[in-house]
Amino acid sequence: MSNSLPLARWRLANPVTAQVTLLSQSLGISPLLARVVLNRGVKTLSEAEFYLQPQSHSLPSPLVEFSDLDKSVGLLTDAIAQKQKIAICGDYDADGMTSTALLLRALRYLGADVDYAIPSRMTDGYGINLRIVEEFASEGVGLILTVDNGITAHEPVKRAKELGITVIITDHHDLPPTLPVADAILNPKLISTLSPYYGLAGVGVAYILAMTTAARFQVDPKLQPELLALYTLGTIADLAPLIGVNRGWLQQGLRLLPQSTITGIQALMQVAGISDAQKQLHPEDIGFKLGPRINAIGRLGDPQIVINLLTTTDDGLALELAMRCEQTNQRRQQMCQEIETEAIALIESQPIPWRDDRVLVIVAPDWHHGVIGIVASRLVERYGVPVFIGTYEEHNPALIRGSARSIEEFNVFEALEFAQDCLIKYGGHKAAGGFGLKSENLPAFKSKLRSFAHKLLEPQHLKPLVKIDGEANFNQLNFNLYQEIDRLHPWGIGNDIPVFWTPCVRVLEQQIIGGKHLKLTLAQKEQTIKAIAWRWAEYFPLPPYLDIAYKLRENDWQGNITIELELVSVRLPQQATKKAQFKYGDRSYWCSFWQEFNEIRIKNTTTGKILVVNPGETHAILGTSRQNAIGVDVTQSPYAQVIALAKQVLFDKE
Repeated sequence: MSNSLPLARWRLANPVTAQVTLLSQSLGISPLLARVVLNRGVKTLSEAEFYLQPQSHSLPSPLVEFSDLDKSVGLLTDAIAQKQKIAICGDYDADGMTSTALLLRALRYLGADVDYAIPSRMTDGYGINLRIVEEFASEGVGLILTVDNGITAHEPVKRAKELGITVIITDHHDLPPTLPVADAILNPKLISTLSPYYGLAGVGVAYILAMTTAARFQVDPKLQPELLALYTLGTIADLAPLIGVNRGWLQQGLRLLPQSTITGIQALMQVAGISDAQKQLHPEDIGFKLGPRINAIGRLGDPQIVINLLTTTDDGLALELAMRCEQTNQRRQQMCQEIETEAIALIESQPIPWRDDRVLVIVAPDWHHGVIGIVASRLVERYGVPVFIGTYEEHNPALIRGSARSIEEFNVFEALEFAQDCLIKYGGHKAAGGFGLKSENLPAFKSKLRSFAHKLLEPQHLKPLVKIDGEANFNQLNFNLYQEIDRLHPWGIGNDIPVFWTPCVRVLEQQIIGGKHLKLTLAQKEQTIKAIAWRWAEYFPLPPYLDIAYKLRENDWQGNITIELELVSVRLPQQATKKAQFKYGDRSYWCSFWQEFNEIRIKNTTTGKILVVNPGETHAILGTSRQNAIGVDVTQSPYAQVIALAKQVLFDKE
């Protein structure tokens, strides 16, 4: 039996009521949807119109926004015309692999002599390096095109230039103090933060370069749907912010993806169990089904498998490669579960003082560093604290390689900078990062992180944050609301899926399904609704009354479509769970049940005195306040009769 609830701290958004009313009436949307729109940073009516219908607004030309785009297109056009060898250097995550496949397909379509290389996660680490540059030079490459990397590759780019190779960098990561000496650089971090192109992932930059180059060749427009499919896959899998052009392009891409002519995407959807009859995919189809199967290869296998999958036209080969993605992802899932279980056991048994430290640092041998970042994310979800997880290098236990994931108030990159004296290498951004250090420096590293965390975090921060858009009653949770919300797709970073809350919900039924999930039937007054709570089996059984926070979801079971709730957090009711009125003799009473305290409170409306009793107890307190209350024996008259009537009106009708 569970004695606890999932850790959480709730942040309820509170947009100005007048703005909610104005938006609701002006745009003809429900007040709940208006709240969601305002909570996404929308400030004006025109911004709201763009947010609701991003495809209906014209975009500035990327040639105007990216100062090096015209030059990049010219360099590629000349290289293709002169039959120069072009080499793409990608990355081993979903963004890098889809970017590589996108440009391979586009440049080959345009007649280019193009090949690619992706550094090894195990031996090379991230980004283009001197070895790759030297190999490209030995193969007679005349132009190197980086995708999803290169913005910090000063030495490799310098060496390429020394060897007479043209270099175009396409990247989206944060800028270093000085830029590499490339011939052209395309990076949305170089343009205005107000630009609709600012939130592009690496695959988005590759998409713009490919489409602009194709336009220069005046090619058949059938290339665009293929490239848009790869852009969609990579953008969502990379958790790029779904703002600006990303929202409009992804809405279009998600509609086109089920009918994609890319053989590998069809094979991947087949092994992932996505029906080809599905009219439109949602981001979760990519985030939980397609993306992990691609990323698993980058973490545990050879990225060439994914590149071949996304560029082949052979149905049989595509299915074979998709099956290898499936098998690798199953292995990745098993490894993540094993490492997570071991990590939790270590945290609880040692115990690791993460509450006192305000940061969780955990290192153990024999963990695969290709998946520990995923485990770090799960530990953040569980404990609500920044997590730095590491493992010893397989062939050199004197070295540790690790990953970090964070909470909103804690900047991972700044923390690693603060501890850089302990590190061999590090990198990342606010929410995530990677690091390497000598094993002997681990105590000093922990101490540095602890000091940094104490500067930023208070004890109340050490719970997972749940952002809530507004309060809803069960009678509002219908298909109309779901369809309104569905218009705001795609969900992701910068456009979180709406979360609502409902107070004092009664748990009518609950059961464990699949060994680790909870399936529930919930009630508010006369309204009932089904709910699912993923990976909450350890909290079974939940208390009979709860405040709940949830997302809406559509459940299609054998053609019967219903609206259900996906619980993201619960807490004991912060107000009376039940209230009622009754009479005893010639006096009137108000009574209420407080689940949080397991108390029945009965107020005599004539005297103002309140009787407070825990169900099943023989003694209670009576008074106008707890300070002046006295103890009474509730087995005696009239207390026994009054309590019996209160229980009857509070509970007997349930």
